[in-house]
Amino acid sequence: MKFRYLILIVVFLLTGCVAAPTAEPTPTAVLPYRITPEDNPYAPKTGDVGMTIGGVTLTSISLSERFDLTPSRVVVRLLGSMPSVCNELRVEVSLPDAQGRIFMDVYSLINKDMDCDNVFQQFEATILLGTYSSGRYTIWINEGLIGDFVAY
Repeated sequence: MKFRYLILIVVFLLTGCVAAPTAEPTPTAVLPYRITPEDNPYAPKTGDVGMTIGGVTLTSISLSERFDLTPSRVVVRLLGSMPSVCNELRVEVSLPDAQGRIFMDVYSLINKDMDCDNVFQQFEATILLGTYSSGRYTIWINEGLIGDFVAY
């Protein structure tokens, strides 16, 4: 009788040491994010309020990587023209979305109160994009796919 109780106690003690089964964690996808901001001299400014949005004509867009920087970063070069010499170029760069798309809006602003000649103004702009989390990113300018890059 005592032997049965001893075996029963040993069995209870041993089952207490066994880990209870737990559900395995479900892997979740990490959303892309920007680590450092871009170097963008054409970003929207607080003084832009009240100005009228104008168009731009983009004639050339190129993407290249700067390997002399650590970590390497992507440079976007824009060539084009604006409707008048009074227009100011603006380039707005959004944060990457869940699909790794980076949207850039390129437009111009003009002060309606200024009297300007309608002479096309050529421009050349360079934007050094920030550093991003690991993954593949696509660049979209004014709703058109331009290219892609991979961040490591």
